[in-house]
Amino acid sequence: MSRFFSKKYKDLEPYTPGEQPKERKFIKLNTNESPYAPSKVAIEFAKEALERLQLYPDPECTALTAELSSLYGVEPDQILWTNGSDDILNFAFMAFCDESHPAAFPEISYGFYQVFAQANGVPFKKIPLKEDLSVCAEDYYDLGHTIFIANPNAPTGKALSPAEIEKILRRNPDSVVVIDEAYVDFGAESCVPLVAKYENLLVTQTFSKSRSMAGARLGFCIGCQALISDLNTLKYSTNPYNINSVTMAAGIGTLKDDAYIKDNCRRIAETRDYTTMELRALGFETTDSVANFMFISHPKISGAELYARLRELGILVRYFSAPKISRFVRVTVGSREEMTSFLEAVKLILEE
Repeated sequence: MSRFFSKKYKDLEPYTPGEQPKERKFIKLNTNESPYAPSKVAIEFAKEALERLQLYPDPECTALTAELSSLYGVEPDQILWTNGSDDILNFAFMAFCDESHPAAFPEISYGFYQVFAQANGVPFKKIPLKEDLSVCAEDYYDLGHTIFIANPNAPTGKALSPAEIEKILRRNPDSVVVIDEAYVDFGAESCVPLVAKYENLLVTQTFSKSRSMAGARLGFCIGCQALISDLNTLKYSTNPYNINSVTMAAGIGTLKDDAYIKDNCRRIAETRDYTTMELRALGFETTDSVANFMFISHPKISGAELYARLRELGILVRYFSAPKISRFVRVTVGSREEMTSFLEAVKLILEE
């Protein structure tokens, strides 16, 4: 830290991304990326966009918005695009949180929530999960806080139903409720239809997981026109050209090839359920994940040790040291071949 670094950030604890190794070849099951390549339609659209890089991208993402508007059945002015959904989350902390509107989010959840709160000087409250590691909807009633809930939650993979989230919306009519649906396409139910009923709902999604575009950085949110207008004020005050032309084109191609995306999600869910069944047969405890990852623990080995031994065997998973979940590791669902290798490695470790 230099002597010039602002004191307002002296206590900021930055988010730690998943390991991206460069020194050797690993089976990478640690960052919730898709095991499948992007849509071929998306790739062709992106190639065409490369020929126009001398021009600035469309700041309104007009064509991309039109595709999403049609697919999701919402109006164009209910949509905002950003450089990954993390940007939307940061904008939401900036726009809807302050001293009189503190933030609230689960104690065990996406680590960036606390980082964004701290970076923006926002008071926040972390709400414990239930004993089964699920979010309790009743804990968010009548809070008077801006609420952030990952649904499905990370790293547990467990989800609330739209009916439960609707109760949270009704019990917090004067507070914005942000539902982070980064993993919704693998088995949970989206809250986008509720946007038509609740002016305080903002739903965020990403192209990084189900749409195989983690490297392109594309996210969006859907909410009422007034909330989107608030967020656009921040976008146009920071970076109007926040989506580059190639990413925008790839996004359009991806939306046009929705059948391919849905088939990939189906395959991932099937592989997740198969791997979960195999792990439980080996004595593992697993949460009922509806995301593209599993959250697992075994009574014979700690989470830290399991992570380390898998790494030695060339397989990366994610370990979290927080006491409540330190016995677990999070395992991204890879291809069936990758998960077969993972299961073989686990069996080897348990036999030691």
